[in-house]
Amino acid sequence: MNIFVLLKRTFDTEEKITLSGGQINEDGAEFIINPYDEYAVEEAIQVRDAHGGEVTVVTVGNEEAEKQLRTALAMGADKAVLINIEDDIDYADQFTTAKILAEFLKDKEADLIIGGNVAIDNSSGQVGPRVADLLNIPYVTTITKLTIDGDKVTVVRDVEGDSEVIETSLPLLVTAQQGLNEPRYPSLPGIMKAKKKPLEELEIDDLDLEEDDVEAKTKTIEVYLPPKKEAGKILEGDLDAQVKELVNLLHKEAKVV
Repeated sequence: MNIFVLLKRTFDTEEKITLSGGQINEDGAEFIINPYDEYAVEEAIQVRDAHGGEVTVVTVGNEEAEKQLRTALAMGADKAVLINIEDDIDYADQFTTAKILAEFLKDKEADLIIGGNVAIDNSSGQVGPRVADLLNIPYVTTITKLTIDGDKVTVVRDVEGDSEVIETSLPLLVTAQQGLNEPRYPSLPGIMKAKKKPLEELEIDDLDLEEDDVEAKTKTIEVYLPPKKEAGKILEGDLDAQVKELVNLLHKEAKVV
């Protein structure tokens, strides 16, 4: 089975994020594999181990993303591809990324493509469905279970706190939701093996694409942090006094009653 994973390098949202000039300051920021993409990598490895074939992890970005690709290889992926757009494209959006990925995948005869449900940096959830649309293959988002029997695929997907079961067929693109699996940590032998696994680097010229072909359709005007929350108030006294004070605060300060 020919399996591809769409991977994104994202900043670690558990670390402190600073802004400069209306943009996220990358100096000193920690970068990781997008957590939802880790579910995709793990699922791809499990499918390969059960059905045979190989797993190729592919990302669009710059040379810094090689670290995250090597991590995916250390987890157990077989090959990695970095499509480096740093020197060719000043600004990329979901359209740009999907167009490049689809152009790369169009002749790869992929049986299964897995991506994360969303990226934690922008949470648009657009890239996977856009790639499937460009490749003219079916897709199912937010999956929590994947079962393959020949060309038949049964998928369980999360739908606002409930779930639904979908039957479809290969080739197929799915996006991974939390709960699909428990991603493994790279082992020391896996890390050593990853250094020898193939990591191919391409540019958009290698895909016969021009800059105009992948020009972004959207523009980020500004990125800003949410306003700081004011300190809460602790009401004291007996219950009746606290209730009266609460009603007074809701009326005069919060202006909700």
